[in-house]
Amino acid sequence: MKKKVALAYSGGLDTSCIVPWLRENMDCEVVCVVGDVGQGADELNGVEKKALNSGASECHVVDLKNEFIEEFVFPTMITGAVYEGRYLLGTAIARPVLAKGQVQIAKKTGCTALSHGCTGKGNDQVRFESAYAALAPEMEVIAPWRHDAWNLSGRMAMLDYLAKRDIPTTASATKIYSRDRNLWHISHEGGAIEDPWNAPPEDVWMLTANPASAPDKPEDVTVTFKRGRPVAVNGHMLNGPDLVHRLNSIAGPHGVGRVDLVENRRVGMKSRGLYETPGGTVIVEALRAVEELVFDRETRHYREHLGLTFAELVYDGRWFTPLRECLWACADKMADRLDGEIVVRLFKGTATAVQRRSPHSLYSEKMVSFEGEEIYSQKDAGGFIKLLSLAERIRALKERGQAR
Repeated sequence: MKKKVALAYSGGLDTSCIVPWLRENMDCEVVCVVGDVGQGADELNGVEKKALNSGASECHVVDLKNEFIEEFVFPTMITGAVYEGRYLLGTAIARPVLAKGQVQIAKKTGCTALSHGCTGKGNDQVRFESAYAALAPEMEVIAPWRHDAWNLSGRMAMLDYLAKRDIPTTASATKIYSRDRNLWHISHEGGAIEDPWNAPPEDVWMLTANPASAPDKPEDVTVTFKRGRPVAVNGHMLNGPDLVHRLNSIAGPHGVGRVDLVENRRVGMKSRGLYETPGGTVIVEALRAVEELVFDRETRHYREHLGLTFAELVYDGRWFTPLRECLWACADKMADRLDGEIVVRLFKGTATAVQRRSPHSLYSEKMVSFEGEEIYSQKDAGGFIKLLSLAERIRALKERGQAR
């Protein structure tokens, strides 16, 4: 009896080769699983026909957009998770929901194995297989790029492999960049980008305008939050996917959301990636502005600490772990009072919060004003400072021999 394997399928060059490769080298029946996380019609149109033409017995396109944004992206943003200071985790956060959808189809169709098209050098193999381990530990994992029988080491070899089997592909030998796109962002790698001394080629960007040629007039956009979740743009209530799409269309023309980053991959090497996250950049800026009003000092600082750990867990593919769940429970509780409206000004590549209000704001104009002392007496600060600086005072006196 043939082994039945569910393949995380994109329709790109790698997975187009993997379908016949699994049949020929592993004697597998292949079920292709395409997770729709908002990568767009260019990638999804005709993907089922393409999978069947390459030898798959079935192809399932699963709509994951709402789950992706509402249950993976927004929680990650609420925790404040930003990897190495700048990366909003657009590729990393899509992997657990894609793997989850793949496992669900695998079980539904009677598959006993799972496969993916990730290379042996990247982070995604870790992310997919860690999710498989948590969701379907009983299933075999087949990673063709790490298999001894895999000898398709380059783009030309893969194109030749498909041509010999009369399998159609839209890929070409002239493709420059490797891209990953979803509703939250798009990433770019390869080509001239691999040399960190090269400035980003202007032809690489797809979602954002060149900030230098962006409009000379700033644009203000209002984002409304309920419990840390963005729920409206400019007063119009929207579900998660529609809200992100709307903000992408507003912020992109202003050049907002470009990141050029040399990052530390989980597997140990450095890589350079160019990321575009226009709508996400606006959401993060606005959410931090709500926090400024609502969180006390200790809560704000602990959320920042939590966000660093959460970012590493997401980046490393550790979504389905007890620690990630516990950290999210904490952040979700913190978000109970993160309600408010924030106006973000977009101008030539920047997104800056310029107006903020919240029904739970701890900001008191009367308290910080120099006028009047009904609530706070400036004289009270003297005792506070003496206690706060007591250790410094004792140390200085000790060093002078004035205290025992």
